[in-house]
Amino acid sequence: MPSLKRILVTGGAGFLGSHLCERLVAQGHDVICADNFFTSQKSNVAHLLGCGNFELIRHDIIHPLWLEVDEIYNLACPAAPGHYQYNPIKTMKTSVMGAINVLGMAKRCRAKVLQASTSEVYGDPEVHPQPESYRGAVNPIGPRACYDEGKRAAETLFMDYHRANGVNVRIVRIFNTYGPRMHPYDGRVVSNFIRQALSGEPITIFGSGSQTRSFCYRDDLVEGMIRMMNGPDDFIGPVNIGNPGEFTIRQLAELTLELSGASSRLVERPLPVDDPERRRPDITLAKRHLGWEPTVTLRDGLARTIDWFRSVRLEDFRAPTPNY
Repeated sequence: MPSLKRILVTGGAGFLGSHLCERLVAQGHDVICADNFFTSQKSNVAHLLGCGNFELIRHDIIHPLWLEVDEIYNLACPAAPGHYQYNPIKTMKTSVMGAINVLGMAKRCRAKVLQASTSEVYGDPEVHPQPESYRGAVNPIGPRACYDEGKRAAETLFMDYHRANGVNVRIVRIFNTYGPRMHPYDGRVVSNFIRQALSGEPITIFGSGSQTRSFCYRDDLVEGMIRMMNGPDDFIGPVNIGNPGEFTIRQLAELTLELSGASSRLVERPLPVDDPERRRPDITLAKRHLGWEPTVTLRDGLARTIDWFRSVRLEDFRAPTPNY
């Protein structure tokens, strides 16, 4: 039986954060969820508020937070392009100042701290699939740089706190993830396609739809993060957590139509600046060190996600920014 811990989850009311909180609460840990509710929904964690081992704090992680904890999962940051580009300076602050604040807390408390990094650190990759040793092809002055370079800087801070101060860190690089509790207006391709299909609207494809992504179901992703946090201290990452199955955006649109039974037509729009052409994780390290690999197929996971979208009222969700 694992010992019970005091665990802070920043961004804990978000899509992935809420599922992580749910898992940790179910394991009996004392869980503190900190969130500023910019892109998240309080309803994501409302069912946990009655649990004696769950606490919710409205807090923006760019400001210091003083708590006594054993572990920290740092998930705080807008992750959808429309949201993180809405206020790019704030996005960069969240990644950099947020990392400094959680690392300072971890140093003081001697806590273990995990950084939720991203496949965006690879930019528009010239190596395919992407291993952790690949250093990326990121445009440092483009509209996506606030997120891409912010996350890269956070990884730098994590490694420097580890080397200089002995902080027990973990770094996971998260690839495209989907599932129930995605914000319907987060602007990501899966939520866009499902919302458009169920509303009978045309499905918007940016570019020709030939660009590829790898889609990991939320349960698999959360399992990977927990295994990394609980893994051996001599493996701190970075480690790719994602599904190596590779699909074109057009294939995703067609599968969404099939599973939803919708008859929406596909319409093409110009490709956004610096949009990656290919994205697929090499998960060799996750398999070797964590015994982890995804188990949910895109067809099964997408069907579950569509069912969840059918179960909620879209009018209960407010688009966090005009960019969705």
